[in-house]
Amino acid sequence: MDAGAVAAALEEARFDARQNSRHEDLGDDVRGRAELAEWERLTQLLADAAPGTVYAPEADDVVRAELAAAAAAAAREAELREAARIAARADELQALRELGTLEQTEPRHGDEAVRDELTRRAGSYVQVDVDAWFAYALAARLGHYRDPAAREDAAGLLPAPVLAHAALLAELARLVPGVGVDQLAFAARLAQADPAATAQLADFLVRVPACAEGSPA
Repeated sequence: MDAGAVAAALEEARFDARQNSRHEDLGDDVRGRAELAEWERLTQLLADAAPGTVYAPEADDVVRAELAAAAAAAAREAELREAARIAARADELQALRELGTLEQTEPRHGDEAVRDELTRRAGSYVQVDVDAWFAYALAARLGHYRDPAAREDAAGLLPAPVLAHAALLAELARLVPGVGVDQLAFAARLAQADPAATAQLADFLVRVPACAEGSPA
């Protein structure tokens, strides 16, 4: 908008304000007064600018500040909603643990943050059963881990012992089809004791079938 268009809008807003002042039910028109004040501000803004300046909202410091405040408020609201979701899911998983049915539950998108919440509630102590649940779900590709993208994301969301545990479980299950989870409890202990060595062992086991096939009879 150029100065002429802004001036015309200001006069229209002033006319509306005068008209509203004559009606008792419109005398307290907050929105109308706000619009009038805004047009007055824009008129002064262009009056202070160089001749021929055209008003552009993206160059208006007041508009930019309002948009930034709105974006910050929206981000804060999203954070609060996410925190509430995490807390509710943590309550749910805790209840399943107490019932002894956690292992029968499939993980969902965002459960990595729920793991962090459960760890925080426990005073930062490692939740062995929860970590084992994540490792098994990741190895067996359960729940949202069926999606390759979710498995890739897990590498940056889960701690090294859980990832190493999952990798070792996956290779042991491949080498010994049908092996029971209860038979692989040692994998969790190895991963907790030395996640780097456990991950190296999992990488080594990847090559075992090829080495076996190529070995002399």
